[in-house]
Amino acid sequence: MSKNIQVSVGIIGGGPAGYVAAIKAAQLGASVAMVEEREIGGTCLNRGCIPTKALLRTSEVTYLIKKSKEVSIDSTLNSLDWSTANSRKDRVVKNLRMGIEHLMKKNNIHVIKGSGRIVNSSEIMVETESEEIHINCEKLIITTGSKPLKPDISGIDLEDVITSDEALELKEVPENIVIIGAGAIGLEFATMFNYAGSKVTVIELMDNILPSEDKEITSELEKIMKRQGIKINLNTKVIDIVESEKGLILHTNENEKEKFIETQKVLIAVGRKLNGVSKDIVQLGIKTEKGKILVNENMETNIKNVYAAGDVIGGKLLAHLAYAEGRVAAQNALGIKSKVNYNAVPACVYTHPEIASVGLNEEEAKNKNIEVNIGRFNFRNNSRALCLSEREGFVKIVVDKNSNIILGAQILGANASEIISELTLAVSAGIKAEIMAEIIHPHPTLSEAIMEACGDAVGLAIHK
Repeated sequence: MSKNIQVSVGIIGGGPAGYVAAIKAAQLGASVAMVEEREIGGTCLNRGCIPTKALLRTSEVTYLIKKSKEVSIDSTLNSLDWSTANSRKDRVVKNLRMGIEHLMKKNNIHVIKGSGRIVNSSEIMVETESEEIHINCEKLIITTGSKPLKPDISGIDLEDVITSDEALELKEVPENIVIIGAGAIGLEFATMFNYAGSKVTVIELMDNILPSEDKEITSELEKIMKRQGIKINLNTKVIDIVESEKGLILHTNENEKEKFIETQKVLIAVGRKLNGVSKDIVQLGIKTEKGKILVNENMETNIKNVYAAGDVIGGKLLAHLAYAEGRVAAQNALGIKSKVNYNAVPACVYTHPEIASVGLNEEEAKNKNIEVNIGRFNFRNNSRALCLSEREGFVKIVVDKNSNIILGAQILGANASEIISELTLAVSAGIKAEIMAEIIHPHPTLSEAIMEACGDAVGLAIHK
């Protein structure tokens, strides 16, 4: 059985870029059909950002219980039921997914569950469980996302070698776990499992964790995580993984020294593979490079009326960036000129303490031959941080030396992800450091550290 649907905009992929593009296009008056093979909301909602943060909250509470004596509470953690934590995680995900489904109905968007294939620039063929549907569209937006990357290591397909997808479905906390990859995904899982009671070892091929972040920030976070009991092996290559009586053995080369690590589970967290080079995309003639679809600033590919957004176009694989790219793709597809400001995209790592950054870091500015002043303020001198017993970390501000305009900022500290938006606004709007230093901030708050760091960059800090 086959049927045809005629719409203004056809979207293949229902993740952050796809569903935001669908809603924006519908708000602009277009008829929209969106194809999603799995759950609406994509990786972020169902197998990434949201379930990870839900489980992180469970592990964080165990940490708070264990350190409660610092605030004069004598408490004991009797047990941790990870299966129940997973049930809570599933409820959070389901609630948010139902919210998106409601928005689809509210905006009269055709959501088709099935495997979509691009026939040509104006047609998507979808195979559902019961029928074949042909979507004829004037504009096509590709938002097919990414999936966990599995490196070419002998033993990578053993049962107890898992990706982030499987890690989020574990019913018990492993006694010990080795995490390959010290990027955002790897370090968030390291924090989660460490607080939940696992003995955690992180292996990283590079000579520092979070290679794309500010070195001063990541160096401090590495020290903190080691004090928390997490082992971090840098400059380490995994040669192979084999099964043993107790689980798995990793054969590694660390700083040219051969080592063996025994563990119950291995989590692969070396990055994600873009879904940009499928057979139908190649046949359509869309230009790609290293797995990503190439687009211009309007999110349009080399094929007229065909757009792409989100992870599939590469760059920083962030859900909130995918939201922006999806919105821009929809606007341009419908004749409204728009583009993403890639100079002001915040990034967050939900370790403890958290990392948040936006714009240029110190090293990037120097590589661009930009003379900068640096402002810093430590949370150990912030009253709110001390009240919260969260004194670790600092705020770092990168300011153009000639104009005092804020070019970038990095935060290591409690709730860094919640206070970075103030600095994202500053970078986006080209605000000068002295203006930020003189804005009245509520007291006591963590955000006062931003005010002081901006002041420090231009010689106006009060509490330093």
